[in-house]
Amino acid sequence: MSGETLSQAAYRRLKDDIVQGRTPAESVLSERGLAEDLGISRTPLRTALSQLENEGVIDRLKNGVILVRSVTVEQLFEIVKLRQQLESAAAARAAGYPPTQELAGLRDEMQAFATGTHTGFDAFWAADERFHMAVARAARLEILPGILAEQRAIARRCTLTRTYDTFTDQAREHVEIIDAIDRGDAEAAHAAMWQHFEHVRDRFLQTFSGAK
Repeated sequence: MSGETLSQAAYRRLKDDIVQGRTPAESVLSERGLAEDLGISRTPLRTALSQLENEGVIDRLKNGVILVRSVTVEQLFEIVKLRQQLESAAAARAAGYPPTQELAGLRDEMQAFATGTHTGFDAFWAADERFHMAVARAARLEILPGILAEQRAIARRCTLTRTYDTFTDQAREHVEIIDAIDRGDAEAAHAAMWQHFEHVRDRFLQTFSGAK
């Protein structure tokens, strides 16, 4: 990336590998191995690692070993509750503005998923992110997309998020939210988004119970 320092590039690469699951939670890493893989010296690498440590993505053990931190189920549910509050309010606010082309396009995409179009986890995760960001933008909220991106990156590191293999219910809920926003019905938009996150939590609970 143009203008990017070695430490910034290392940080981006390491964090992306962790968020995307290429470097799983509880992985044990070493500075020597990371420096060799990234092709950089330890000075910029340590700057990148310090940033990841400050963000709670990794832990540095007393023996110098680097451990990728896991995200607990409790933390995941906390994120779901936080997003429920923020995004329900955003959906209600979005209903007070003219419908956006972005949401209209996403409705078609979500309707296809809702009627059975097969997709994998990574593809739907990307579509899901586009939907939630589009609602925040439709609400004319400038700070919320950044908050959502941060919270979604944390949630994705929880292995429970990767247990789904069908997304028809989620997509159908997205369509209901978009329709309420398009009608200008703030109360219905708030309720639909709130219920969506109730279902998200319930699906996680069912998966977690089944995994025990």
